[in-house]
Amino acid sequence: MKRGLFTALAIVAAVAFCMGTALGADIELAKKSHIQKILERGELRVGFESGYMPFEMTNKKGEFIGFDMDFGRRMAKAMGVKFVPVNTAWDGIIPALVTDKFDIIMGGMTITQERNLKVNFSDPYIVVGQAILLNNKYEGTVKSYKDLNDPKYILTSRMGTTGEQAIKRMIPKATYKGFESEAEAGMEVINGKAAALVYDLPFIGILYSSQGKGKTVFLDKPFTYEPLAWAINQGDPDFLNWLNNFLRQCKGDGFYDKVYSKWILSADWKKELQ
Repeated sequence: MKRGLFTALAIVAAVAFCMGTALGADIELAKKSHIQKILERGELRVGFESGYMPFEMTNKKGEFIGFDMDFGRRMAKAMGVKFVPVNTAWDGIIPALVTDKFDIIMGGMTITQERNLKVNFSDPYIVVGQAILLNNKYEGTVKSYKDLNDPKYILTSRMGTTGEQAIKRMIPKATYKGFESEAEAGMEVINGKAAALVYDLPFIGILYSSQGKGKTVFLDKPFTYEPLAWAINQGDPDFLNWLNNFLRQCKGDGFYDKVYSKWILSADWKKELQ
């Protein structure tokens, strides 16, 4: 009987010890979360590259505006800290996050398995896909991306983007010409120097409505599935949990619908641009 009691007490003690150890580990993990650094610094540093309409742009006053920028400001307010925008070249944006140049990427970044090996993504805040801006001369001949899979067609996109990846993966026989910016790639098509631009649906819609009408055809049915999300450094479950709950709150209290209507469904903001 005594031996049984001793064994039971030993088990209880061992369980209590394990629980205490686990709790201590959880507390230490929470202390290491980047959230604590943000709160201590009093700043939320947001990384992006201005120029990706309508997500991040520069207005006539030199201010950063757009879909992501509104969420960044709201996020900083929810944390009780200052919003600090950090405009960064796209090809170095993940290394800049990893080396602590900013706290989060809010720059219209598509979740890909390759990127997910380097950073953690929040839940998607919007889903887009690759669409096509087609030069008028090919209207009727080209009805989908499959019709462009021929060396005689010159396709453009921005280098280092999922538009470029989609061309190489799904339209490999076409002649590809990459550009430093999506605007340059689009103008190549509008000016008749290329057959089509392959890029994110929101941007192509804006380019078509502002400069492409009468010169191009907008094939607006996306042929890829691309969820956009915010990216943070790996190993921070507390920050990731906070971001996902923040997004749910924004969708539940009407903020998301308000921002979506302003930047995605309307083009009134174009008059603010440089």
